[in-house]
Amino acid sequence: MISGETAQQQAVYDPRGSAEVDLVPLSIRPKSLLHLRLAVLDNTKWNAGKLLRKTMSKLDEEFSFESINYYKKESFSKVASAPLLAEIAEHNDIAITAIGD
Repeated sequence: MISGETAQQQAVYDPRGSAEVDLVPLSIRPKSLLHLRLAVLDNTKWNAGKLLRKTMSKLDEEFSFESINYYKKESFSKVASAPLLAEIAEHNDIAITAIGD
């Protein structure tokens, strides 16, 4: 017992909280990555950009993508806008993103 500590009670809040989520089915996975259109979504953090550029380069060496389209979110602290996500879905077959700080 710490000096001065008493037997009084203290309210303790659980920081874990709770969340309700909707289950979303996974998209169909391509059988091969060869010659697909790759979207790269940058979350605008410096290290994420570096990681994505290096990953993009390595993947392109192996899979010879038809195209690589690079997108940036408005800010790392915001979700990607619906129009940006729609553009990515319309013009690409697969997408990668990264979180880096």
